This record gives sequence, structure tokens and C-alpha cells, in this order.
Amino acid sequence: MEEMTPKQIVQALDKYIIGQTAAKRAAAVAIRNRWRRRQLPDQLRNEVSPANMLLIGPTGVGKTEIARRLASLVNAPFLKVEATKYTEVGYHGRDVDSIVRDLVELAIHMVRDEQREVVRIEAERRTEEALLDSLIPPTEHDRSDDDPNSETAQRRHRNREKFRVQLRAGELDDRSVEVAISVKSAPVGFMTTIGGDQMDAETQGFLERLMPSQSKSRSVAVHEARRILYDQECDRLIDKEKVTELAIRRVEHAGIVFIDELDKLATPSRAAGPDVSRQGVQRDLLPIIEGSTVGTRYGPVKTDHVLFIAAGAFHDCKPSDLMPELQGRLPIRVELEDLTRDDFLRILTEPENALTKQQVALLGTEGVKIEFLPDAVTELADMAFRLNQSTDNIGARRLITVIERLMEEISFDAPDLKGETIRIDAAYVRKRLSGICEDTDLSRYIL
Repeated sequence: MEEMTPKQIVQALDKYIIGQTAAKRAAAVAIRNRWRRRQLPDQLRNEVSPANMLLIGPTGVGKTEIARRLASLVNAPFLKVEATKYTEVGYHGRDVDSIVRDLVELAIHMVRDEQREVVRIEAERRTEEALLDSLIPPTEHDRSDDDPNSETAQRRHRNREKFRVQLRAGELDDRSVEVAISVKSAPVGFMTTIGGDQMDAETQGFLERLMPSQSKSRSVAVHEARRILYDQECDRLIDKEKVTELAIRRVEHAGIVFIDELDKLATPSRAAGPDVSRQGVQRDLLPIIEGSTVGTRYGPVKTDHVLFIAAGAFHDCKPSDLMPELQGRLPIRVELEDLTRDDFLRILTEPENALTKQQVALLGTEGVKIEFLPDAVTELADMAFRLNQSTDNIGARRLITVIERLMEEISFDAPDLKGETIRIDAAYVRKRLSGICEDTDLSRYIL
């Protein structure tokens, strides 16, 4: 998917995100540059650094959504973190190295899921055989009879094939079987106050080896046993070293980290009073973003070519209030625009996951048909825009609160409205929302 052209990437983002053309173009170029880098000779390839970005704009205009959709397009390990959860070394909180460790864990799960699909056919075959062994346990006579052509062996084979047909048809799903489940028990009370992300890689590996693995037998239904046995067979078939190698390589060359609320780390020049750890977190972020080697439980991981996308509203400060060194490591700056009334109207109708389409689908599960008339959608966009102007501007998130308030009564009564068709027009929207929208003080607490 990284071979998509910038135009194709922007077109794919347009299906879910309205407006913000400049941010989409910058993101598309950053992804395309990764493909271009892979085409270079080895010596020059290592010198090309990713174009880390700083997205500047108010809340609810699409900063997070652009990064999230971008990662799903290219099937890259993607981690979203809040800058405010990290603290300077020496204070209570997570250290910034845990960003890389969390990203590696995500990549491990991603690669493992892909490898499960590779071994799926063999794992399903083994699972079926294991279920048949549980359903038809061999007798002592069967174990002593080694001749596959004997009458006993032939009878057992015919019986096993009958059970196989029934198993595949789902006729045995409710029958109980015994399955062995491997569990690891941690030493009681041992290092319970220390989180895994606060241990170094060697300590984590030592604790894993220290924890004894025990096998417990459980009686479960066949349909549940199938899932348990399938997971066990996949774990046996998957090459764990290959998974680790592929995951680390994917993180190093395709990983994307989205750091939200970066403006909360900035120190305005006019600010006075204590400034606990803001500057320290910025200093700790510098080597991670520029490129360093972080130790993880799976081995060292280089961040030289991980793409970092930072974002912040910067209401009470400006990007220049960040440390100059950190500004230099986020060279691409993109300002996102406030959403207009027309943007709200498009958000309600155009994206594949538009809020109106979601409500139609949700209530459709109750057998209720919902129709949003054009004048109702226009009225919703107008109200959301006016509320953002008169109260706090929370961008497109205002549409969620408006829609939920509008649909509250219908959603509550939906089980009793099965088979009915409800048409929502502008008059119904005004009836449900106009009183709250006119009362600014009340709308601050409800919408």
C-alpha cells in the first residue's frame, strides 16, 4: 500500500476526512517518501530521514484522524500517545522510551496475526484432529494394535470419519470435551507495584523465565475448544523469532507515532511559577525523534526512520515556545483550518462512516428505518456551527453530541418501534434542540 501515489493517498483520506487538504498532502508526501527511500542505494538510503510533522489546529478538526487513517492505509504499526502522560526522569510517570516499546508490542501482534493467516490451513487441520482425539479417545486395545489394516483399526477409522462429518457440520458443537490449557503463574506479591513498561528488557525476560508454566485441564464445549486448540496450534506453527525479526524491521522502517497534546509541554514565555518536567519531557523526546536505539524485551530498536507526527491546539502558547531543538526535529508544520458550516454539512453526509449513516445502521438492527431529510441535515450543521461559535469550539466532535441528543428519544423507544419508518426533518431537529441551543448557559452543560 505504500506504493500508492500521493494523489491516491489523498483520495483515500477524502473518504473519511473532510477538508484539511494541506495536512493530507503533507502526510501523503511523507508516506510516499518512504517508498522512494527504499528505491535508493543502501548507502544513500540510510542518510534519508523521515519528514516529521507538527500539525497545528484546534480540537476536533481531524489531526488524529489523519494520522490514524494514514497508518491503516499503509498497514503500518501506529501508536497514539498523549504527551502529558510522560514525565521527566526522576518524577512519577512513564518514560518516553515506553513509546518505542509499546510500538514494538503493536507490531508483534500485527505480524503474529499475519502469520496466523499463513499457517491457518495447517492449524485448522491439526485442530480438527485434536478435537477428534478428544471426542474419540483411544482404548488400550487400540494402542496395542499397530496394524492399520486390522478390523479394529478399520472400524475405528470409519467411526472417526463419521465424527469428522458431524464435527464439520456443527452437530457436535455443544458436546463437552477436555482440553489442556497452559498458564503462567506469577510469584504471589512479587514486584506487583512495578509496571512492565518500567522494567528493562533483561528484567522482563528474567521474570518470564522465572514464572512456571502450568497445564490445566478444562471441560468446555466443542465450539469453545476449537478456538482454544486453534490458538495453541497457531502458536506452535508460527516461528516466534521470525515474528520478532519482521516486527522490529517494520517498526524501524514503517512505524508511525502520533504525539498528541504536544502544546501542553510548551512553556509560554509569559508563564510564571513552577514548571515541573515540561522541559524535561521535551529533552527526553529529542533523541527518540531524532533517532536513537531503545532497548526492548525483543532486542534493540532504532528510531532513525520512524515517522513522528505531533499535534497540538496551541491556544495558550505557540510552537516557538517549544525548545528550539524539538522544533528542529519536527520540520514540517501544517496548520489545520477551523471547520465551517459547509464542512459540517459534508461531514454529516459524505464520508463512508458519516454520523447519519451510523444512526441509520444502528437503529436498523432494531427494525426501525430512519430517514434524514436534507433540511434536517442542514439544520443539524447550522446548530453545530452556531454552538461552536457561542460556546467552546470543539470542532466536529460537536456533531456527535448534537446527533446523540437528537436521537436520544428514538433510540430509547426503538425496541417498541420495530417495522416503523421515521423521517427526521428540520422541524423535528428544532423541536428537540432549539430550546437548548437558545439557552447558552444550559448548552454548555448539555451540548
